[in-house]
Amino acid sequence: MERADAQRLKALLAYFSRAGEHYFYGDRTNLDVGNTQVVADMIASTIDVDAYRIEAADPYPVSYDDTVERNVREQDSDTRPAITIPIPPVDHYDTILLGSPIWNVQPPMIMGTFLEAVDLTDTTVLPFVTYAVSGLGATIDDYTQLAPTARIGKGLAVRGEQSAAARTEVTAWLRRVGLLRMTSPTTNRMETT
Repeated sequence: MERADAQRLKALLAYFSRAGEHYFYGDRTNLDVGNTQVVADMIASTIDVDAYRIEAADPYPVSYDDTVERNVREQDSDTRPAITIPIPPVDHYDTILLGSPIWNVQPPMIMGTFLEAVDLTDTTVLPFVTYAVSGLGATIDDYTQLAPTARIGKGLAVRGEQSAAARTEVTAWLRRVGLLRMTSPTTNRMETT
């Protein structure tokens, strides 16, 4: 039986995800729920977290090609897209799980909007991403520059097409970063793995 360590402060799960047309094994498919949200939902159902969905004030297009075009413009101009829902206070969290897709080898620019709006001094940031071909891409470097007073921990990269089947991968990552512990069903004793 697995459960989160009850004595640990709650973590904040902050993520950006986009539904609509997505890359899918060299083709396209339409998703009602974005891949990153699928992974975020797995995390939220596995450990005790407060969740905050990062939403763009100017929503990204449903079209994959239009989203790619907008993202390239935002990257080229180092844009910080506005976030529609106010960012919650983060000073009482010791850990933030920060999720996004990878677009053009890096997290969307809206992740910079979030990171620059909060003080993450002495906070551990654990990035998780969904991707088509780039894995974590430049996530660790980008977050290290955007949040220099935070501790950037080990990240998780899930191929977008495989996000719905990633529970084992997500659970293993949560265990590796110390947010999930195993409870022996016979002794009910906590053991770190």
